[in-house]
Amino acid sequence: MNTVFTKIFNPPSFNKGEILRYAGVKELTAEIDTLIDECIEEAKDKLTYKVCYGHFPLSFIQAKSEKLEKNLSGCNSIVLFAATVGIELDRLISRYGKISPAKALIFQAIGTERIESLCDEFCRFAETEYGHTKPRFSPGYGDLPLEVQKDFFRVLDPSKRIGLTLNESMLMTPSKSVTAIIGITDEEITEKKSCKTCNKTDCLFRRTL
Repeated sequence: MNTVFTKIFNPPSFNKGEILRYAGVKELTAEIDTLIDECIEEAKDKLTYKVCYGHFPLSFIQAKSEKLEKNLSGCNSIVLFAATVGIELDRLISRYGKISPAKALIFQAIGTERIESLCDEFCRFAETEYGHTKPRFSPGYGDLPLEVQKDFFRVLDPSKRIGLTLNESMLMTPSKSVTAIIGITDEEITEKKSCKTCNKTDCLFRRTL
């Protein structure tokens, strides 16, 4: 139960609507559509889709967080995971930040869409492997301290497994990376995580409900 695994996923389909949302663009014009296509074409072969993960007893979580405790209510075990789409996107963002802020913005949005899509793919995989899943919950969200990142790195060793590192400020490199906890339950979850169910109403990326 405590073994850590590494999995490489096939590239999920790009979602232009999500890229627009993460870029803060309200309307898709022909010019923006072309720009997104150009950025996707430049980035797609440079991305990786790597996840390391482990399945653990519920008691494995020691962090004090009322929101996490509520999220894991009814669960019998958890999956911890770390995911990344690689360092090349950071390099594209850095390069175009100096010569084309518009492209840098789109690459930022693509990176967010890509890592979220990868996490969604992994959550579907976890559900087939371990049972019904609760919405993923990341360090730094709600009242779960960002310092919990240290525990993820100690247990999963993502630096060795997927090339993901953590600095003293608890920020990860590559930047388009995620660590999260997934609760596993015997109960079927009828409403998955969405902006509708999230209480972070001040989120810049919140969908119109």
